[in-house]
This record gives sequence, structure tokens and C-alpha cells, in this order.
Amino acid sequence: MRPLAILSALADEQAGLLEQLQGAQRVAHAGREFWCGQLDGLPVVLALSRIGKVAAATTSAALIERFGVAQILFTGVAGGVGEGVQVGDVVVGSSYVQHDLDASPLFPRYQIPLTGQTALAADDAVLETLVAACHSGLQGLQHAGRAPVVHQGLVVSGDRFVNGAAETRGILDALHLHGHAPLAVEMEGAAVAQVCFDYGLPFAAVRTISDRADASAHVDFAVFVQDVARVYAQRIVSAFIQRVFQRLQLSQPRR
Repeated sequence: MRPLAILSALADEQAGLLEQLQGAQRVAHAGREFWCGQLDGLPVVLALSRIGKVAAATTSAALIERFGVAQILFTGVAGGVGEGVQVGDVVVGSSYVQHDLDASPLFPRYQIPLTGQTALAADDAVLETLVAACHSGLQGLQHAGRAPVVHQGLVVSGDRFVNGAAETRGILDALHLHGHAPLAVEMEGAAVAQVCFDYGLPFAAVRTISDRADASAHVDFAVFVQDVARVYAQRIVSAFIQRVFQRLQLSQPRR
């Protein structure tokens, strides 16, 4: 069985998963550490993409070429920019756009040159499983006195930590002008989506909202990742893997 890749940008975002990894084996490749093993009986490869689109693309290509993964699941944090998306909520990306990609006038703004693609869609089956895993995995949890809301929609990526209200408004205004209404902004997802598109590999991502991508974006970030995002990721991934495992069992021919 080909393994599932679980990718995050920061070590704290998947530390809980690494602690649960059974039969863990460390593999050094492409200047990175990859951890192979099993979670709840499912073969997985855990990896850190590092921060930014190029780093994420390198790691994704290595997961596909070196480890032969069947699909990539990204967990991490993001800034909430959509209406009603609050700190402590989660956003499951149904599509991904690079908000800093502009090859105009040769190609329309935000379009990936020579592909005809702008918003890269997540895999439908993985997306459905991930949304269900978020709802079940987050049951009973609260942040700042409210239960996390699961949102689904566009996530945009760029090689910049967006943390100012004016900058955020400029990015959103330009995106809206071209028909894109993002829920969250981060630095890796669209790059991973593009690599998976090139390889024909299923991809989906879930982001815990750590801030509203404004002047408060830097406040207690490390604490939030450790105390909130890490817990969310562990619960969501566990629920996701249980669903994948159940589906595999149901697909097995009966003897």
C-alpha cells in the first residue's frame, strides 16, 4: 500500500503526530528529514515543508519521487481573511491560488503560465473525507470560549507573511477584482497543489486560523501553534486516517 504523506510547515504543527508514529524510521533526503511509519495501521510519511512556496514544492516533489506517496495532506496554520472566519476556526481548502503570481500581460493575473490553470482544486474524495474528519475530530474542543467552525473554500498562498491590515486589504481587493474570494492566506498550499496537479496526485489541506492577517498576526503565534494548532492537527489527522482505513477495509473483497 502506498503511504499517505502528511505535510506541515513547522515542527510544532505535527509534533503530536510524530509522537504517535509507530515503527518510526528517519530518512534524510533533499536536505530534509522524513519519518516513515504507521498511524492507526495506515502507512504514512511525515515531513516538514519548511516555509514558503519553493520549499513546499521541493518537499512535495521529494515525497512523490522518493517515497511514492499516494496523496498529500497538509496541516498547518493560516491567517483568516474571509468574512466570519475567526481565530480558532479551521479552513479546508477546496481550491488554491498564488496571490503573488503575476505574469501579465503574457498571461492573465494569477494564472500559472503554460497550464491554463489559476485556481487549483483539491481532490473531491480527499476533500470530503477531510471535511468530515474536521467535524468529528474537533468535537468537544473550544478556543476562547467558542467551538471551532469548519469553513470550506479558497485558500491563497504567497511568499510573504501577511500581517498588516493595509497589505491584506490590497491583496483581497486585487483577488476580488479577478473573481477570487479567499477564506485564508498562507505560504505553501498553492505550491503543493501545483506539484500534485503536475503529478496527478490527490491533495487537500486544512488550516487552523491563528490570526486575522492584520497587525495582531504576530501576537502569541508560537503559543497558539503549540496549544491549539497542534491539538487540532492531531485530532483531525487521526479522524481522517480512521476514515481512510475504514474505506480501505470496505473495499477489500470478501472471502
